[in-house]
Amino acid sequence: MGRALARVLADSGERVELWSRREAGLASAEEGPSGVLSGAAVLLLAVPDDAITDVAARLAQHGAIEASQVVLHLSGLHDARALRALAASGAGLGSFHPLQTITDPAEAGERWRGSYVAVEGDARAMTAGERLAGLLGLTPIRIAAEAKAAYHIGAVLASNYVVALLGMAARLAAEAGVPAEIAECMYRPLVLGAAENLQRQPPAKALTGPVRRGDAETVRAHLEALEPEARALYARLGLEALRLAREGGLDSGLAARMEQVLRDY
Repeated sequence: MGRALARVLADSGERVELWSRREAGLASAEEGPSGVLSGAAVLLLAVPDDAITDVAARLAQHGAIEASQVVLHLSGLHDARALRALAASGAGLGSFHPLQTITDPAEAGERWRGSYVAVEGDARAMTAGERLAGLLGLTPIRIAAEAKAAYHIGAVLASNYVVALLGMAARLAAEAGVPAEIAECMYRPLVLGAAENLQRQPPAKALTGPVRRGDAETVRAHLEALEPEARALYARLGLEALRLAREGGLDSGLAARMEQVLRDY
């Protein structure tokens, strides 16, 4: 993510410098950032969530941050309090979480166009974050510190767990006798089709399948075919789908029967 941000910001005309202990060839974790941060308007901490507090403490220890600067970390979960070690510096403190999955920095510019970014922190941090969003082609949304956990859970469900569910689908297909190399890719067009539907419609309108149709016996057969752990997951997700189906206009009698089937398991 750090490299992706650096690449796109540099392409937009910003002066960008990357700094890491490894790239700087530092022999000790106690050495500071060698003046690289001096004069930078914004510092983005592209580090794992669990390292944010420690990195902030090290920057404070070295007096590396100036009052004129803004420091933003990239965690979807943590808020500006993860940077509390830097409070005495007088810098603006906050978080900047691009709501998009990036595995290749070269793809970031295209991926970010039309995507969103959660911006949180003090007034200076949010102003800086919103400016960065404009440079990156992201739409900024302001998130309160106490709301970040719920926001980030949504992000994980919409991205990571979709991948996990696709992996589960591939495993079930392989167990059904589909060759593994086909099982790994056969459901991808289905996921892409669902995503395209969501581009045009809200979830309640985009939902398809047996729960949306009220096919309770189909769902019962699915549940009976699954092992206990997978059955529990299917049933829980089915109840979430049923909530959307009701919102989308599913007949109340069919909905009640479907709920009974899902809760029986």
